[in-house]
Amino acid sequence: MLSRLSEWFWNERLWFPVGLGWADIQDRDGRTYAKGSDLWVTLPIALAFLIVRQIFERTLALWLASLMGVKEKVRVRAAPNPTLESYFCSTSKHPAQSIVENLSKQTGYSEQQVQRWFRRRRNQERPNQLKKFREASWRFTFYLLAFLAGLAALIDKPWLYEMEEMWKGFPTLTLLTSQYWYYMIELGFYISLLFSVASDVKRKDFKEQIVHHVATILLIGFSWCMNYIRAGTLIMLVHDASDYLLESAKMFNYAGWRKTCNYIFIIFAAVFFITRLVIFPFWIMHCTWVYPVTVYPPFFGYYFFNGLLFVLQCLHIFWFVLILRMAIKFLPGNHIVEDERSDREETDDSEEEDEPVQKERSTKIKNGPLQNGHSSSNNNHRKME
Repeated sequence: MLSRLSEWFWNERLWFPVGLGWADIQDRDGRTYAKGSDLWVTLPIALAFLIVRQIFERTLALWLASLMGVKEKVRVRAAPNPTLESYFCSTSKHPAQSIVENLSKQTGYSEQQVQRWFRRRRNQERPNQLKKFREASWRFTFYLLAFLAGLAALIDKPWLYEMEEMWKGFPTLTLLTSQYWYYMIELGFYISLLFSVASDVKRKDFKEQIVHHVATILLIGFSWCMNYIRAGTLIMLVHDASDYLLESAKMFNYAGWRKTCNYIFIIFAAVFFITRLVIFPFWIMHCTWVYPVTVYPPFFGYYFFNGLLFVLQCLHIFWFVLILRMAIKFLPGNHIVEDERSDREETDDSEEEDEPVQKERSTKIKNGPLQNGHSSSNNNHRKME
């Protein structure tokens, strides 16, 4: 049954235009073509990335954090309380007011103390600035190097300037050494991101990140097997063009360099818009969707490839909405740009400031009714002239 399933899956009619097949991309006459078996090398590359990342974050990232003034923030830990801990872990991290009242009776804490306990407990699970900085610096380093390497590999290629060139001679496109390593390293990196996503800082777009990683891995792997390498290299270059700017803006934000962060974020937003919402859909996707049907009839692989590109484009639109929400912070009176995908840390300051006021009010209520905010009688009050 597995052999039948494999035979059906790799059927030439699914992945190639009529008249073309696997025989057309077999190595011959000194010409090398991409093969599906090549992708196995991405697994040890992904493992190597995971190891290198751990070393990088514990050495260079820490040194860079110290250089930029990023420090661990000391957090007040929630006092051990089995009742509150049980509710926090098994039921909810954000109890309703009625639950707070019930927990107050069970623990002997005041309602305010229960609320403060939950705030501090939630903060304990939030990643600190240093962890965020280390992750951002690792991604910044890779994306910058990948973009420069991709640009160097494509700068002299005709399909960088004429999109139609990416299909010239398809599918018998000879594999270049630069294309091989560009693909293997990029795919290995995204596989490593998928492996580490559970331990990374969880943001509001966690599910979208998973979809993005899976779609990217499928897209890179499929384009390799079907010899859509020229289109694949262009797509990877377009994505790397803005990613390192975002990560650098995050680094400066975590370090407290607000103005530098804001300037870089403006550049990032402009580059993101141009590359992801202009060049990607109106140049690359237009060429992968419209041009091929003028050369050969549509087939399943054609629809599958463009379907993955459409998923990526939907994610681009989703993320650009988040970018616009962050851009609002540049309006007069707003000076800090924060990642809209991150949860803000809660503080006790406001509650602690309100606590003496509320105690004073409760004391006044016990002493007598309030009139316009003052007690009706206060024999101990001394007149001040």
